[in-house]
Amino acid sequence: MGSEPQSILPKWASKPCIMGIDEAGRGPVLGPMVYGCLYCARSYEKTLSTLNFADSKTLKEEKREELFENLKANEAIGWAVDVIDPKELSAKMLKKNKINLNEISHNSATGLVTRVLNMGVLLTEVYVDTVGDSEKYRVKLSERFPSIKFIVAKKADSVYPVVSGASIVAKVTRDRALREWALDETAEGINRSFGSGYPGDPETKAWLEQHKHHIFGFPTLVRFSWGTCNSYFKDIVEVLWESDKMDEDCSSNGKRQLKLSSFGVTAPKRKSEEIESSGKGRCRFFQARKLEQLSQF
Repeated sequence: MGSEPQSILPKWASKPCIMGIDEAGRGPVLGPMVYGCLYCARSYEKTLSTLNFADSKTLKEEKREELFENLKANEAIGWAVDVIDPKELSAKMLKKNKINLNEISHNSATGLVTRVLNMGVLLTEVYVDTVGDSEKYRVKLSERFPSIKFIVAKKADSVYPVVSGASIVAKVTRDRALREWALDETAEGINRSFGSGYPGDPETKAWLEQHKHHIFGFPTLVRFSWGTCNSYFKDIVEVLWESDKMDEDCSSNGKRQLKLSSFGVTAPKRKSEEIESSGKGRCRFFQARKLEQLSQF
């Protein structure tokens, strides 16, 4: 989560304030999902409506960049973002106790409200572009923050200027993150022509096909939990995990049949193992993640 640094809280923040929350990048198979918020004094709301903020999807990139720089320079406005890495999205959606995208989104919005409150801003009204059922979402937020009035609505980014501003914050932050993304693990021969990142984009589809790996999957830019990815791995190498075997044995007779201690290797290291453990000659996938070979658990 990040925001424009504010060493001293402005005087207007101690008066009743409003805030808008919106996201960018919920649907793409590439890159992070970004939640953004914009807040200001309630007395500034009329002026806010004259700043030409609009739903970021209706604006060209140059206009979004211009508006973002303007709001950053405006001392009557505060903003913050939460950038959710594609690896984090996929890990949460594929873990044993799965966290779906709606819950991830709700948690991000809740985190932004908490962060701004902890800064000392007197939030009294928060406008949110809905994810899922708007009334259930409103009740959920109201129960968490009973002192704040929440307005949760579809297309809030095109109705409320404070949400339009948040939409611009989120969209520009995501666009910049994609442009500057470090593709470390597949640096050799990789290209950045991945299009919009949406599953239906022909350029995105071509990029996914070109950069799939039959063992290690996709670069970390890709949300590998997306169903879009499944079709690219019809001939993927099957991996059998000892932990899966343990789970099967535990569920069948209630006892763990395999013990971690039985996996220890006591034989002296061969020269090839020493090279691998030192990191020399290791696949770039392992180098990027700083993974090391273990001989003993």
